[in-house]
Amino acid sequence: MIVDIYTHIFPERFFQELERGSPKLGNMGKRLRSVRKLFDLDLRFKDMDAIGDDYRQIISLPNPPIEDIAEGAVANNLAKVANDSMAELVAKYPKRFPAFAAAVNMNDVDFSIAEAERAIKMGAKGVQTFTNITGHPLDEPRFRPFFAAMAAHDLPVWIHPARTSAMSDYASEPRSRFEMWWCFGWPYETTACMTRLIYSGIFDELPTLKIISHHMGGMIPYFAGKIKLGFKQIFFGAPDHNPEALQAGLRKPPLDYFKMLYADTALGEVGPTRCGHDFFGTAHSLFATDAPFDSEVGRGLIRNTIAAVNALEIPQSEKDAIFSGNAKKLLKL
Repeated sequence: MIVDIYTHIFPERFFQELERGSPKLGNMGKRLRSVRKLFDLDLRFKDMDAIGDDYRQIISLPNPPIEDIAEGAVANNLAKVANDSMAELVAKYPKRFPAFAAAVNMNDVDFSIAEAERAIKMGAKGVQTFTNITGHPLDEPRFRPFFAAMAAHDLPVWIHPARTSAMSDYASEPRSRFEMWWCFGWPYETTACMTRLIYSGIFDELPTLKIISHHMGGMIPYFAGKIKLGFKQIFFGAPDHNPEALQAGLRKPPLDYFKMLYADTALGEVGPTRCGHDFFGTAHSLFATDAPFDSEVGRGLIRNTIAAVNALEIPQSEKDAIFSGNAKKLLKL
């Protein structure tokens, strides 16, 4: 069996509510409408059937974050409609969609805690949020009760990068160019978010918290050596002294906390997947594809990511864990 823990969907009822209630959506609505497999289940199921009858998808909303396109009661309602819609799909097609990652509005933390609980009762196996909430980092104290609630549920938080072309490549320019804002910006955004959460002491405070870092943790595996070296006071004769970690009150070396993260395989290439697996290990690696966002509208990502996991030089039992076993355990499927 293959359980794809990170695929995106826009239920029709949710999109209609989004268009009606969110004037900030702008041209993004047209762009999303062009990705038909976000809406068209017949096309989506055709791709799934081509992979095999043992292929399953955990569904979640794609970008943009609800917080970026709506406020207050409108944003809360969008999260509710999204969760109701995804719950309906899970109930109607349990062999295709065994679960969903709930949507929340993190600008209203109390609502998000209550909505997560409601969604879990309807079939959600965790919650998706984004690396920043309208520009605010997730390590702000106001968000900590949300993470505490998810730790109490013993279900994961999916964290998706949020960065737009408005975040320019250079300070002298108004916008990012050549799609760098997501191609390179998202891995940085993920890495910055995870680092800030770790240095906030979140894993010392909530040691059972489970976070899924998208795209194999962004830059983390590739720069593991820099993390180990660069977060120490290396220029002043004290190589084992880490003033930032001491000031933060961390109880372990920073690298140990990075290895507490879970990471998904939504990369679609052998080399990066191998690098990520080398860092996170089999137990914390989860199969995911980001479908349907590729030039083949999903099918290429699924096919290539399966091939990337199969190319890992590990026993078949470990590949099976990445393909489905770890997801079943983490999500309590």
